[in-house]
Amino acid sequence: MTELELIQLWNKSRNQLIFAQLAPTFLLITTAGLISTLKEYGNYPIWAVIGILLASGILGALVEFSAAHEAQAIAADLKQLGAKSRISQTIIKVSPWLHVAKYVTPTIFVGIFIALVVALV
Repeated sequence: MTELELIQLWNKSRNQLIFAQLAPTFLLITTAGLISTLKEYGNYPIWAVIGILLASGILGALVEFSAAHEAQAIAADLKQLGAKSRISQTIIKVSPWLHVAKYVTPTIFVGIFIALVVALV
């Protein structure tokens, strides 16, 4: 692959990573704002919301992990290609930070999820 093709793939992976965070973040924020309302309606809606959060979080984490992993592979390919452009060098330098998206972000989700479950039940 050419340097340009790899940069385009990097951008695609980066966009996937960003979009993968939107739905779980929205759901967590919405749930936090609706805790008292949900408690008024009993156990069934609470468990439904917990299930939705869990499913969305698992899917979001998988997509984030795979997009970040692919982006790191792209950076490795750019490095192996010997790409010298500034953008390629920047991609190579920042790619290790994608470990945050692979591991830290899902860990934070789990913590927030547990806090919401405790607040709901």
